[in-house]
Amino acid sequence: MDDPTVLIISDDVEFSRVVTARWQMERLAPTFTVLSGELWPRSVDQFTVAIVGPLRRKLLSIVLEPLHSTSQPLFCVCRDTTTSKLVRERWPRTAVLCCEENWLNALVLAASEAILRANAEARARTAEATCAALQGQATLGRYLLEMRHGLNDALTSLLGNSDLLLIEPGSLSAQARAQIETIRNMTLRIHEVMQRFSSLEKEMNVVAQMEKSAGRYRTAAAGD
Repeated sequence: MDDPTVLIISDDVEFSRVVTARWQMERLAPTFTVLSGELWPRSVDQFTVAIVGPLRRKLLSIVLEPLHSTSQPLFCVCRDTTTSKLVRERWPRTAVLCCEENWLNALVLAASEAILRANAEARARTAEATCAALQGQATLGRYLLEMRHGLNDALTSLLGNSDLLLIEPGSLSAQARAQIETIRNMTLRIHEVMQRFSSLEKEMNVVAQMEKSAGRYRTAAAGD
């Protein structure tokens, strides 16, 4: 995941300054994007967490509506109970904090936890995608293992018949002979690939057995 970005939107310059200053006291501080309500572009989605501070009432809906429709964590700090009640009712996904004692520490703590959770979810999605890709590759590998005997039989038949055709002098035109030699050479190449595939299977089985034996040894050693 990219470095976390905290979007702060407020008409109160001091609010933005206090929040960023407090957060920079933490060991890991995010990147900040600070905007006033008037400068809110309504289409910003490149952020990890959004924090809405004091705004003029007419801008509250303009700012919160698009933010509420995103999946990113959203916090709103209100200075009065009327505004906090309005935000809770109209935008229920928003985490509302009132400007009471210790609100700043609570905000930084909650938003930091939201960033950690977003990072964890991003890693989980990456892991799931990687797992899905590996499962697809494993399915293909199992299919090749199951089909390798049939493929080897087909390759043996191709090689045998092409050799029979090539050992009869004068039975083929120069062009046909060249084409059959190409078929034979490509068949040999495929055969080499299949041989290497079988060799890799044996190597993987040996490694798996060694790891299994090492695991039993560690378990036995731990029990002593």
